[in-house]
Amino acid sequence: MNRLLLIDDDTRLTEMVGSYLRGNGFEVETAPSLAAGRQRLQAGLYDALVLDLMLPDGDGLDFTRELRREPRTRRLPLLMLTARGEPTDRIVGLEIGADDYLPKPFEPRELLARVKALLRRAAPEALADDEVLRFGRLEIDLGARQARLDGRPCELTGHQFELLTVLARSPGRVLSRDQIMDALKGHPLEAFDRSIDVHISRIRAVIEDDPKAPRRVLTVRGAGYVFARKQDAD
Repeated sequence: MNRLLLIDDDTRLTEMVGSYLRGNGFEVETAPSLAAGRQRLQAGLYDALVLDLMLPDGDGLDFTRELRREPRTRRLPLLMLTARGEPTDRIVGLEIGADDYLPKPFEPRELLARVKALLRRAAPEALADDEVLRFGRLEIDLGARQARLDGRPCELTGHQFELLTVLARSPGRVLSRDQIMDALKGHPLEAFDRSIDVHISRIRAVIEDDPKAPRRVLTVRGAGYVFARKQDAD
């Protein structure tokens, strides 16, 4: 049974969502504040986190930054809940490490689908221990679910690692946003909100020598993205 932590101060919402998720096979714990959520994360292990951005004792964006700095929670699948209408808030959340977002109000069934998608991507795949994609100084270790540049781990979320892997499995091939979304097992990213672009920017920030002049993950204007072939990247 997957264990999920829901941090939100809306008691009515947490009761409704918690009941719905429990009825669909999840073990759910709730926390009404960042302080309470922090205590629960320190005391136990969770398979996923659903985090509201606006809480009585702080900002969910700052809390996300904190989580992504800690080794224990760096790769914890995280879905943001936000009542804010500005796309900028959602983009910032994705940039600092959230894997997905869901605007309020929402249907519990959609939340369930998104959480399941996060867990599918986070689950280890049956890959050979030595299955590593190598592109000069960059290595993508599929078994360990880790990218390394010059032997040093790259700090990527689970979703960003999956996105990088999709591109790296087809070097030299231009992939449209629709093709990328299909390859990501139906993860509900809407192309119009530029979520993929945000994740690509984060990937470039950690694998490129100069993110403003990328040589590994390239943009093909009007078409999509392409992962450079080995001889082109280094």
